[in-house]
Amino acid sequence: MTLHELSRSKRAQRSHHKQLRRKQQKRSALDAPLSVQHDSQVLTFFEWCQLNRFSERTGRRVLNSGSGPVVTQLSPKRIGITVANNRAWQASKARV
Repeated sequence: MTLHELSRSKRAQRSHHKQLRRKQQKRSALDAPLSVQHDSQVLTFFEWCQLNRFSERTGRRVLNSGSGPVVTQLSPKRIGITVANNRAWQASKARV
């Protein structure tokens, strides 16, 4: 343990470790590279946000603005975006 960790309270240490575990879980969503041959592969909302390198809040804002990619309804409460739809959306955002 470092001197800084010793100076924290037990509760603060637990909270800090809990935050680190959450970050590690979120990072693992796109560990494997996407195959270019699977255009019909559906990314979860969080994976789509990670792929495009923006936060979940920004992802919601993009989808709610109406200028986002075509969304696939996975279940009544879950959405996803196919790799092909994401690629088409990115191409439409390219500057000339």
